[in-house]
Amino acid sequence: MVNLEWYRTFKAIYETGTLTQASKILLISQPNVSQHLSFLEAHIGKKLFERKPRRMVPTDYGKLFYAQLISPLEGLERLESEFRYTRDSDIPLTCIGVSTDYYNIRIASKASSAPANLVFEFDDPPVLKDNLIQGNLNFLISDYCGHEKNICYEEILSTEEILVASSTVDTSALDMIPSSAEHDMEHWLLRQNWYAYSSDLILIKNFWQENFKKRPNIKPNLIIPDFHALINTLSEGNGLAIVPDYIAREYLRENKIKQICKNLKRNSGKLYLAYHKNVVTTEQIEMIQQIVR
Repeated sequence: MVNLEWYRTFKAIYETGTLTQASKILLISQPNVSQHLSFLEAHIGKKLFERKPRRMVPTDYGKLFYAQLISPLEGLERLESEFRYTRDSDIPLTCIGVSTDYYNIRIASKASSAPANLVFEFDDPPVLKDNLIQGNLNFLISDYCGHEKNICYEEILSTEEILVASSTVDTSALDMIPSSAEHDMEHWLLRQNWYAYSSDLILIKNFWQENFKKRPNIKPNLIIPDFHALINTLSEGNGLAIVPDYIAREYLRENKIKQICKNLKRNSGKLYLAYHKNVVTTEQIEMIQQIVR
């Protein structure tokens, strides 16, 4: 197998023209430079340079070899430099699985100031969970809390699923319905346009089961599997949706949408920070705790 250092030595000799200058660039002795070149020539069975008194002159094959080698070798050197890059920190590269919604709300403004290199992965929750358990992620932020060996779970946020509506939705008739008249309230809700986060309508079904003890007879007008996109569409449209309160908070504050039926029951949940205690360092844990809270 060819030693990558032989290629680097060849490149340095070709570009500097002498063994002495190549040794200075590579920070190795001149005899080692000469040895690398001899090994490479013996391996490929071709002479790469003519040894002149004051200069190493590439042969025709040496020129062809350089032309073929330079692009992939420089690509490898760029890759190496990227992975060796640090931010003056001993904290290792840290991989984090998280939803785009939580990232945009809680992490985006802090990520660039983190004292380490971070890699974020956005994928379906089951995929991210499996990646954590298999050791492909250092941390996971999700609503999943299991009992796997050596996986630690820390609660970082309590959430509620709230019912919101476009600002254009006329809720005057809804406001006149007494809280005890559940049938009338359900009838009003069923007549509205609905926007859903997923095709299984899980958030809407949970809300309906909690308040009306049945499945909803709803066919959503839109299904948008991203809460920010869903709420943005809602703010420009005319409909209802069930969304997590921490994502809707800023939109409510700016009156882009409005919360309705506040007297109805709301499903609650929690988000957890999960990590393998035998894989991550204390410094990584403290850094991520600062970022995600």
